Amino acid sequence: MSDWLGLGGKRVIVAGGSGTIGAALVEGFETAGARVAIVDLQAPEGHFSADLRDPDAARTAIAAAVESLGGLDVFVHCVGINNRKGIEDYTTQEWDDIVGINLSSAFHTAQQALAPMREQGGGRLIFFSSVASRSGHKLHGPYAATKGAINQLTRVIANEYAAQGITANAVAPGYMDTALTNEYLAANPDKKDELIRLIPAQRFGQLQEVVDPVLFLASDRAGFINGQVLYIDGGRTVV
Repeated sequence: MSDWLGLGGKRVIVAGGSGTIGAALVEGFETAGARVAIVDLQAPEGHFSADLRDPDAARTAIAAAVESLGGLDVFVHCVGINNRKGIEDYTTQEWDDIVGINLSSAFHTAQQALAPMREQGGGRLIFFSSVASRSGHKLHGPYAATKGAINQLTRVIANEYAAQGITANAVAPGYMDTALTNEYLAANPDKKDELIRLIPAQRFGQLQEVVDPVLFLASDRAGFINGQVLYIDGGRTVV
């Protein structure tokens, strides 16, 4: 791969780098020549394991990853869970788990990632949102709430840090060919055709169709793109 994006030698942390999309991102960055550290609940050997719901553990893991890389140029938060239920059916613990993993972990890890970027005068933050951040999908209450909040967190960070050479953007995938989607379809096989009918492209997205936009947003070529939410959804959010 050519270094058109200029990612060779960049120091990258992927929080959630052990998941389906996260692992694809790690591979994409490494193929582009970046040095990557993974922070996740069960990170591979040589990386950094932490329960990201725990603020202290999250910050400690990010700090250790930054130290191992000798600095930080790109931080990607690709962490999220969902639990489809009606609003009245969620327990307090289920709400707390979804908020803790999807939103609070983004805040605490970003806090730790911003300091080295600020000190060096630049960097890139990329968060994972969802089409559920802007649509009132049934059975997505806590998940949709957290993803809407991710959009706003992204915009606030973009505004606060733009003058220091730091950009913050989010990508918002629709239904992708991932473990989360496949688990849902395995439990609800009759839903596949129904979901595909919602997508103008008439198919689920592929992992590379998420990886490539993230790599671009992480690059120097995206330096004037800030505070944006990029929907990667086959046109779903336009209908």
